[in-house]
Amino acid sequence: MASSATYKDRQLLAVIGDEDSVTGLLLAGIGHVTEGADAQRNFLVVDSKTETSQIEQAFRNFTEERKDIAVLLINQHIAERIRHSVDTFADPFPAVLEIPSKDHPYDPEKDSVLKRVRRLFGE
Repeated sequence: MASSATYKDRQLLAVIGDEDSVTGLLLAGIGHVTEGADAQRNFLVVDSKTETSQIEQAFRNFTEERKDIAVLLINQHIAERIRHSVDTFADPFPAVLEIPSKDHPYDPEKDSVLKRVRRLFGE
């Protein structure tokens, strides 16, 4: 088990979502851009033209490469496009939370966290 010192620098939220969700969260103050020539943002706006490979790469970046992300918020309808990656991600940090969007209601039957909880309780 990793020590808590491993996670002490995880201070940011990241979001992969539609324009409305990302804009709202940015207005709430979660936006961050790293310094340097290879500046990285902690958000990805997904629209109908966004390739699934871009979403997959952002998910991998936020969950595996970036060590400053504590929570990753992802719209549930976007998580459906990369469901295998979301369902197989089991690390405690960053926490991956599926959220609803304005145009797509939340379906608890699809949520990877709730699926794990149900398995844990034998449901």
